[in-house]
Amino acid sequence: MSDDDTDQTSISAIVRELSARDSVSVGEIVDRFGTRAFGALLFIFALPNLLPLPPGSSTVLGAPLLLLAPQVALGVDAPWLPRAVDGRRISGADLKKVFAPLLPWVERFEKISRPRIGVLFSPWGQQLIGLICSLLALVLILPIPLGNLLPGLTIGVLGFSLFQRDGFFAVAGYVLAAFSAFLLYVAADAVVAGVRLLVNWLGGA
Repeated sequence: MSDDDTDQTSISAIVRELSARDSVSVGEIVDRFGTRAFGALLFIFALPNLLPLPPGSSTVLGAPLLLLAPQVALGVDAPWLPRAVDGRRISGADLKKVFAPLLPWVERFEKISRPRIGVLFSPWGQQLIGLICSLLALVLILPIPLGNLLPGLTIGVLGFSLFQRDGFFAVAGYVLAAFSAFLLYVAADAVVAGVRLLVNWLGGA
């Protein structure tokens, strides 16, 4: 399949195709998405964080994002993955199980998405997306209860915008990123205040 054919295929269609296989390697997933692999991979590894997953899953899903997002920030042309990761195989049944509840929503957004506001995907625009996703991936791997939802959603939206070249979703991702930063600031401030209160209480005991 040529890169042109790949570029005309939606994320949902490719995920359904891959899910129908017995198994697929991470490298094959990268190749299947062609020239838009970065956006697709950010989207694929971020989106499952919206589901009720076992404890520790966000750390597992965040690790590939920490590997991929900085490459976008540095302006790398194509994803580089360690051989151990590139050759790792995922069963089609597992892909289907994870993405089955999400794909109907993805398809709805694909119907309204189109390339627009192209300036947001200039080299500096893509690097900004990579930088934001890198910072959020750091948050994603932390064992914070429910702390994976908003960062995962934000990375997913920005990855989707990068794949679709849709500036509307890029702007939505920036808004979500700002909201994530605000919530992190509030949470950190509350933790610091709580620690100070505890120290003062222990000191006065």
